[in-house]
Amino acid sequence: MTGRHQVVVNDEDQYSLLPLDRRLPDGWRATGFTGDRQECLDHIDEIWTDMRPRSLRLRQDADGSAR
Repeated sequence: MTGRHQVVVNDEDQYSLLPLDRRLPDGWRATGFTGDRQECLDHIDEIWTDMRPRSLRLRQDADGSAR
């Protein structure tokens, strides 16, 4: 894969990358970060520090559960 990509995120705070010429899938929104494939992957590695879906994090926080 070559070309420009963008970092996208869904309502569960899960990240992915998408070629800039592709339409955003339903349920995903752009984060504003663009770059080549590797730059986007590196950015995701930096910002996505908790891999648990948002709904699970909220449930565990409410229950007082540890990771």
